[in-house]
Amino acid sequence: MNLHVNDENATGTSAMNRTTSADGSTPPVVPPPPARPPTSSLPIQPPAATHKPAQDAAEPNQTLSKVGFVVGGLVVLGLLIWWLASLIAGVNEQAANQPPAPVATETSQSPQPTRSQLPQDGVSALDYQLGDCFENFDPEATESRVVACTSGHSAQLVALYRYPESDSYPGIAALRQKGREICQDAGLTDAVANYVLMQRNAYPSDTSWEKGDRRVDCYVTADKGNIIMESLIP
Repeated sequence: MNLHVNDENATGTSAMNRTTSADGSTPPVVPPPPARPPTSSLPIQPPAATHKPAQDAAEPNQTLSKVGFVVGGLVVLGLLIWWLASLIAGVNEQAANQPPAPVATETSQSPQPTRSQLPQDGVSALDYQLGDCFENFDPEATESRVVACTSGHSAQLVALYRYPESDSYPGIAALRQKGREICQDAGLTDAVANYVLMQRNAYPSDTSWEKGDRRVDCYVTADKGNIIMESLIP
């Protein structure tokens, strides 16, 4: 702080303050008391209040808030990962406990939807549908005439079995036995009592097997031609 005093009061050189002693000597000069205390040329200002302590106090709070936010996010992420892992484990366990689905090799005993337009001529043997009724049926023919089961017909496809594509040719004896089995298991209505009927099988040869034929069919046929006038399966 720069303080400068009044030079006149400090040195006492004013003529009014100069006196002489009795012996003619000049007495020591005693300066008069200053009229007022020395003053500075600039007003003394209190140091400006700073907010640094407040900032310093806020910074730890902000740091704690950030740390809490990060920790909370990690906790939520951990719970989410745990939930997903539990869900996947539950699905895998459920799938492991379920028995493997059986290979669909044998068709249902229920007839497929009725063909849209009947009669139909020249239907391929590979396209016969469960429940189809045939006029003048020839089991050795590669195609037949399919008619409505409420009209006169001589045969009906009442059961069929389809081997998996990956199977090798089982041989004639095994195919014949499979044909007997599906005919015995075929569910027929009480209308069979109205006719004299026979059961016939059709199964692939080794040549047709190589071409993709995997069907074993069971037909019910009338011994006197087109006399059946109804469907023989439910």
